[in-house]
Amino acid sequence: MSKAIPSYAAKDNFQYDTFAVITLIHLIALAAPFTFSWPGLITFAVMSFVTGGIGITLAYHRLLTHGSFKTNRVVKYFMTFIACLALQGGPIYWVATHRLHHKESDKEFDPHTPMVSFMWAHLWWNFFTHPQLKNEADYRKFAPDLYEDSGIVFLQKYFFVIYLAFAGLLYAVGNHFGGTQLGLSLVVWGVCLRTVYTWHVTWLVNSATHMWGYRNYESKDTSRNNWLVALLTFGEGWHNNHHADQSSAHFGHRWWEFDQSYVILKALKMVGLVHSVNQPRFKRMASLQPANSQTKVKLRSAQNAG
Repeated sequence: MSKAIPSYAAKDNFQYDTFAVITLIHLIALAAPFTFSWPGLITFAVMSFVTGGIGITLAYHRLLTHGSFKTNRVVKYFMTFIACLALQGGPIYWVATHRLHHKESDKEFDPHTPMVSFMWAHLWWNFFTHPQLKNEADYRKFAPDLYEDSGIVFLQKYFFVIYLAFAGLLYAVGNHFGGTQLGLSLVVWGVCLRTVYTWHVTWLVNSATHMWGYRNYESKDTSRNNWLVALLTFGEGWHNNHHADQSSAHFGHRWWEFDQSYVILKALKMVGLVHSVNQPRFKRMASLQPANSQTKVKLRSAQNAG
């Protein structure tokens, strides 16, 4: 970690628009203490769960990126629509970036490699165009399946409009029931502060879970299981388990590794909204068992390419 940014990060590929948006939303979030209301706090809590737990975790990550469960088009589009409200990029951008992360994990061209620095993995990577994700042709290379779905392409094109429209809707609702003060409270707490919170807990998966925690598997990267990140990200913090078995919908492989998102998936399966939920490989293959404190299972040959 001898330098703050990788060699490809330079002034000519700095994303000024992304920097401006992320900075502005952080600044608006600072108004939270001055715009507090109970409806605002409730909206913050509900939308943090909806956008982070269902949108990013289930839709963008486990469904679109890894195909760890299946559902119908209505549910898929609705969950992806929710993910757009997290403002972490459109679905195709997010999936392409994450698939590249698995392909190049902890190497030079990992989009958010922690081998450079914690801050690069956590935040700075957002501000530079990656050399393997420069244009639509690059996105098609990593997410060709999503380009075949017109609904996903539509959400990719209009994700920022959707985010702004939701902010406007919250303000209108708040203004109608409580005037300008409540309208501003719902926007600051339910949109800006919630967005900042969801950003940072998601980014902890990129940074903290490649630096601190324990390993169940000898995967070919530095991924680790971190209980605090798992708690904040609805199970995503069991990151070493995920890197070792990317197609599994269940990230918790030991009895204490509680995966909130998998519980949601089980509930959705019970009511018929999802199906074909992938179990961990060690449950599907009797010959493969999860590591314990004495023995770690080497999964290098069994890993997915990403």
